[in-house]
Amino acid sequence: QVQLVESGGGLVQAGGSLRLSCAASGRTFTSYAMAWFRQAPGKEREFVTAISWRTGDTYYADSVKGRFTISGDNAKITVYLQMNSLKPEDTAVYYCAAVVKRTYSISQKGSYDYWGQGTQVTVSS
Repeated sequence: QVQLVESGGGLVQAGGSLRLSCAASGRTFTSYAMAWFRQAPGKEREFVTAISWRTGDTYYADSVKGRFTISGDNAKITVYLQMNSLKPEDTAVYYCAAVVKRTYSISQKGSYDYWGQGTQVTVSS
């Protein structure tokens, strides 16, 4: 059994910062990429950012470029999301995800094999 556990969510004022963490536990596995998605009430789950462990490349949604930073440790299957200059529209449940397939589309949620339970981020105006 594989588990991804997120932490670090909370309530913050607009302009503030939060750092999310996600760590894998349980059965060991090889991850080729990890990502953060988010889902606001009444909306589809959307891509936020991802990191390819093979290349080290990072990818960001346009809405978070320049404000969010993904980092992590492939050996520990751990990923972080540093969120700065937060806006009320960043309010959502944030999910981390991992892909174990060699071929995947890094921004597509359907590519990901394991998901965390989500952590709430609320940004007040």
